[in-house]
Amino acid sequence: MELSEWVTGRVVIKIKGEPLEMEMTVPATPVNPRRMLPIFQQMSNGFVDLSVGEANKNGERISCKKGCGACCSQPVPISEVEAYNIAELVESMPEPRRSEIRKKFADAVEHFSDMNWFDRMNEFATRPEPENPDMQYKDVIEAGIEYFNENIPCPFLEEGSCSIHQERPLACREYLVMSPAENCSHPTAEGVRMVPLLLKPSRSLRAFARTKDSPYLPVLPLIRALEFAEKYREDFEEKTGPEWAADFIGKLTGSEVATSGAGQRSE
Repeated sequence: MELSEWVTGRVVIKIKGEPLEMEMTVPATPVNPRRMLPIFQQMSNGFVDLSVGEANKNGERISCKKGCGACCSQPVPISEVEAYNIAELVESMPEPRRSEIRKKFADAVEHFSDMNWFDRMNEFATRPEPENPDMQYKDVIEAGIEYFNENIPCPFLEEGSCSIHQERPLACREYLVMSPAENCSHPTAEGVRMVPLLLKPSRSLRAFARTKDSPYLPVLPLIRALEFAEKYREDFEEKTGPEWAADFIGKLTGSEVATSGAGQRSE
């Protein structure tokens, strides 16, 4: 895009009653939501940093560090936007790495399909909400632990680190723990304490943009990204950057978005 096709504006979000003002530069013309993904990633990083800052104020410290990789054997929920981005990323890899990564995806999908894990997760997500929501939450947690215990790491995990760190899903960015690092090797609801997030952008991204040809999928794990992108043609609605940003933040906060300067194009 030419510089004249970008627009800069300010967004004000209230978090715990306090206004948070952000400046962002987004496409001025209608675009596929995948063009907005780097902006959503930056916003996610910002919200996570704020949450970490709050935890630090309370005397907590983050246990996660490079080379750990224990959390990378968990099911990672992704959005359709991220699925197409991951598929394109894999397709751009040189051989033989591309084929190696594709085989890891296929092997993981086959493994969890054989044990009906996907079907059970979809059933949890679509059944009527129980009188006690904690029961459904408990089922999902137990399914996550079951997945972890199968010891099938993310296809992108290499030597304990994420090989696509800059492009990792929003859900991965949000997963930070304050409990001892060794607890992550044998996770339980009691033993792993996650950083309380002030906002959770990954849920908003999963909810607000869907391609026209795909069915409703209540759960889309990362390991199904290539399968999804191959099966369903990418055909998202196009909107201007300010419209996508407003939709995203509206989903995130459940409120109207206050903006200023949205009509000022970058020079």
